[in-house]
Amino acid sequence: MTMKIGVIGMSEGNGHPYSWSAIFNGYSKEHMKDCPFPVILDYLAKQSFPSDSIKGAKVTHVWCQNNDLSQSIAKASNIDNVVDDMTDMIGQVDAILLARDDSENHYEMSKPFIEAGLPIFIDKPITTSLKELEKIWSLEQYEGQIFTCSSILFAKEFSLSRKNLENEIGKIKFAEATIPKSWEKYAVHIIEPLLNILGSSEVVESVKNTGNGKEINLTTVKFQSDIYALLKVLGTTSCPLRITFYGEKSYKELNFSDSFYAFKKSLEVFIEQIHLKKRLISKKDTRRVIEIIEKGYIK
Repeated sequence: MTMKIGVIGMSEGNGHPYSWSAIFNGYSKEHMKDCPFPVILDYLAKQSFPSDSIKGAKVTHVWCQNNDLSQSIAKASNIDNVVDDMTDMIGQVDAILLARDDSENHYEMSKPFIEAGLPIFIDKPITTSLKELEKIWSLEQYEGQIFTCSSILFAKEFSLSRKNLENEIGKIKFAEATIPKSWEKYAVHIIEPLLNILGSSEVVESVKNTGNGKEINLTTVKFQSDIYALLKVLGTTSCPLRITFYGEKSYKELNFSDSFYAFKKSLEVFIEQIHLKKRLISKKDTRRVIEIIEKGYIK
C-alpha cells in the first residue's frame, strides 16, 4: 500500500515543499516554471521520472499559510489535495513533512501531528536551542516518531569515514567549512556533516563566534580531542558549500554539488525510520548539532 504524506510549507527562502514533493511525485514541467526557486527545476530536469522518484510513498496533501502558494506547489509537484487548515490532514495521511525552516514555529506546527501519532520530518534546524529541542522531543508518542536533519548529512560528497579520510591525510588537526546565508538557518548544513565525519565520540569543548553577528558569522569549535573547526556562514557573500579537512600529512577539500541526491536520500531514510519505528539519527548526535548552533549564535 502506498504511504500517504502531507507536506506543510513554506517559509521565506525555502523551496523544500516543491522539491521534496516532486522527489516523491514527479513534477509538472509547465507549472514548476512558476516555482520561485529556478534551481529546483534545474536539478529536477536532470533526473528521469518516474524511475528516479521514491517508491512506495506519495505526497497527497499540501497546506501553506497562503492558498495561492498551496495551489502553486500542488500543481508543480502533482499533489492532489490542498487543505484549508493543516490539521485537516490528520486522519488523511500517514506521515508529515514539515518543510519549513523557520524553527521558531516548529514546536507549535508539529505538536498536533506528533500528538496524533503521525511520524514527522521536521526541516533543518529543528530548533536553535537545546531547551526547545527537549520540548519537542517530549511530545513523542513512540521511539523514532520525529525525524530531523540537514539533508546535506547524506550528501554523497561528504559520505566518507574518518578512518578513510585519515588514511589519506593523516590525523585530523583542523577543519574549515563555508556556506552562505544565515547562521540560524544554514549553519546546520555544515555542522551536521562535519560532526558525522568526525564521529559520535567527538565531544564539543567550546564554541565561540567572532563574526559580526549580523551577516558574517565566524565560529570556532574546539573539540576535546584538540581538533579545531572554523565554521564560516557568510550571508550574502558568494561562497561554496565546502568542508576542508587538514591533517598531519595533507588536506582534503569536499565540495557539495548534488542537491537532488542529498534530498532524496534524507527522505528515503525518513521512510525507513517510519517502517522501523527506530531512531536512525541518535539524539546524542542531534544534541551536538543544536549545541553548536545555540552557542555560536550571536543574537
